Amino acid sequence: MFPSSLLIFFPASPLSSEKKMGGASSEKTATGYAAHDDSGVLTLYTYKLRQTGPEDVLIKVLFCGICHTDIHQIKNHLGMSKYPMVPGHEVVGEVVEVGPEVTRFHAGDIVGAGVIVGCCRNCGPCKSNIEQYCNKRVWSYNDVYPDGQPTQGGFSSAMTVDQKFVVKIPPGMAAEQAAPLLCAGLTVYSPLKHFGLTGSGLRGGILGLGGVGHMGVKIAKAMGHEVTVISSSDRKREEAVEHLGADKYLVSSDEAAMAAAADGLDYIIDTVPVVHPLEPYLSLLKVDGKIIMMGVINQPMQFITPMIMLGRKSISGSFIGSMAEAEEMLEFCEKKGLSSMIEIVQFHRINDALQRLDRNDVRYRFVVDVAAGSNNASAASSNDSLLIN
Repeated sequence: MFPSSLLIFFPASPLSSEKKMGGASSEKTATGYAAHDDSGVLTLYTYKLRQTGPEDVLIKVLFCGICHTDIHQIKNHLGMSKYPMVPGHEVVGEVVEVGPEVTRFHAGDIVGAGVIVGCCRNCGPCKSNIEQYCNKRVWSYNDVYPDGQPTQGGFSSAMTVDQKFVVKIPPGMAAEQAAPLLCAGLTVYSPLKHFGLTGSGLRGGILGLGGVGHMGVKIAKAMGHEVTVISSSDRKREEAVEHLGADKYLVSSDEAAMAAAADGLDYIIDTVPVVHPLEPYLSLLKVDGKIIMMGVINQPMQFITPMIMLGRKSISGSFIGSMAEAEEMLEFCEKKGLSSMIEIVQFHRINDALQRLDRNDVRYRFVVDVAAGSNNASAASSNDSLLIN
């Protein structure tokens, strides 16, 4: 149960009842943790929820994963942050209300929402069902809806989301395990499918073993690939091979090992979110090999053109995945018994988790227990000391 300060306020009906709504709706508010400046510190913040429109789903948030992108946004690393901002885009919750034109979801369903909550529906990408590439996409937070109301994310008691951008969580999948799949899992699955890299027998590299990287290992292995984890040190070798099932482990600073591994990989999924040289990794690719960039980096990357010309290699990028791919990915993970490796964080410890993530001190994804942890958040709201208890 949410304490009173973290409830979604419904003057008319209880949370457990399903209510199909038209245009008019009683006002609802939600409480979450918001950044108010680029310090990266989150404090409690109550705000008005968007009304539940004809195609909207109102979700009581249960769990929300923490992604490195959340740090970029709250600290304004990309120069586009607007405050106050409630982050969080790996959201799993329970449907508590649906609009009258919603047919796929009902009260009580466990569902997920990710990075995108809106699109134009008319452009080429939208008509091709790759709405994540719509130029008028609406981000789940740090953005505005067409009516001008700010979007707020999943570090909150509730979200209102267009049904197009909601997916059902498979019944056999734990809600807390599903949260990181909505970003980290989808981010890996989508390019493997798009570039035709789903067949067994391929040799793949995973550069960086964080939240996205660890799901890359799991998904690629489940597809029947021989997987090499590439890291800057030997520190994660045992974790990669013994626990995640990687076939090989390559330390990028070991020149002899890198030379021996040259021309051996069909693809590399590059998850590193900071500037790094590309040339050592391009040398690992076979002819026609691909390096797929996934880390959000706000500085230029460099390479010399012969590194790609002499092997007909390519450098590409990929951004999360479509809603159709999200459903497909969840079904794949359920079928293969895949789950993310997570550490549960109570709601009031969210700043601790963000600080640890910034230090790469997590195996491999933090998931905030919004529902169970909200009692502590409520207690902390009596003062502003929300960084470290």
